[in-house]
Amino acid sequence: MDAAMEDAEAQSEKEWDGGGGGADAVLGLAGASLSLCYHEAFGPHDDIILLEAADELLPDLLQGRVTVRGHPEEEAVLCTPSATYAMKFVGNSNSVFLIPPGESAAPTIRPDGLNTEGDVASATDAVASIIKVASGNMELVRTAPRLDKLRKLLNERPYVLDEDLGSDLQQKKGLYTWQDLCELVQASDGELSEELSSLSAVEIDGFWRMVDDNSANTILDMILHNSVLHDWPLNSMPENDVLDVMESDGFMRKIVAHCLSRFGSKVEKEARSCWSLDERRVCLQLARRALGVGKMKLENFMDKWERSIPSGMRADLQMLEGEVMCEKLGAETWVHTFSVADLPLAPAERFAALFRERPKWEWRDLQPYIRDLRTPGISSEGLLIKYTRRTQPSADAEPIFTAR
Repeated sequence: MDAAMEDAEAQSEKEWDGGGGGADAVLGLAGASLSLCYHEAFGPHDDIILLEAADELLPDLLQGRVTVRGHPEEEAVLCTPSATYAMKFVGNSNSVFLIPPGESAAPTIRPDGLNTEGDVASATDAVASIIKVASGNMELVRTAPRLDKLRKLLNERPYVLDEDLGSDLQQKKGLYTWQDLCELVQASDGELSEELSSLSAVEIDGFWRMVDDNSANTILDMILHNSVLHDWPLNSMPENDVLDVMESDGFMRKIVAHCLSRFGSKVEKEARSCWSLDERRVCLQLARRALGVGKMKLENFMDKWERSIPSGMRADLQMLEGEVMCEKLGAETWVHTFSVADLPLAPAERFAALFRERPKWEWRDLQPYIRDLRTPGISSEGLLIKYTRRTQPSADAEPIFTAR
């Protein structure tokens, strides 16, 4: 805040001190009438706006734990540490007067333009002075965090093995720190952190990054290769041994640890930290690689996928819900990649993308692509009613969903 703004604020406080009866006169009003006058500082005061908030928001508001996020071209949102609220201006049908606190002795201006200072009658009558007429107030409505932008930012510069950022700032273009993301993404800190975890992002040298798929595949292959070479059980791989061996092979410990958490979970075995690889996550990653970017006959894909899976794990098409689409072309079934992770998070855009891919959906195919949608105040059934039409030829038939 510069000196000019501080002076203006100090002058404003001075002008508003002691305004004729003030807000206390209104708060003490019990069925009686009250005279109103214009305060000498009356004006538009565009820097003041009323905010309506639910009781549960008051602690965050009063303790300064809220931030307003959004660029000039975006609709602003208010964020608490754990939630996001849309800010909507709601007009008032009645006049709403803003009255500052103050003493009745302060000069006010009557509607007829006369100054009340020195008026004996006004000294004994309660008079409230108005500094502003509010045309409306800002309303806070819980909304889903706007996280699509986060995905775009992280996909600008995925981490690749053996990259060297150096010290040149130009080399860091497309990389974002936590503070950068807080300023650019309209979401609370809690929601932002949760989505970074969901996207398997990792902080490297102060920047939040996604790991390039080819790099993740290489690290996973080496972990699986070393598990055979060193006789590590896939459900209890000793953490330090894995990191030491992978580091000796030229891999960064932090990235290896990140991939272990991405494809498994930590367990304790005889007071040692170990990692248990998750069958579904490992098989899903290998399925993506086997399928590539094109279409394949189902039997060819299954053969290629099963041959890539490590001993002790089993391929199951149910693992690919929300990742792979199957379609009948004549007598044959073909599959291609169609990942829920690549679809928009906003419900309207999500359903539009789904119906561009397929004009009709059976529920068993549609459900994996919408179960992650979270819209405060609207259930999954409500989203279906809003964005789809449901038809069911018979009571025992699978319901069909088309665009509304």
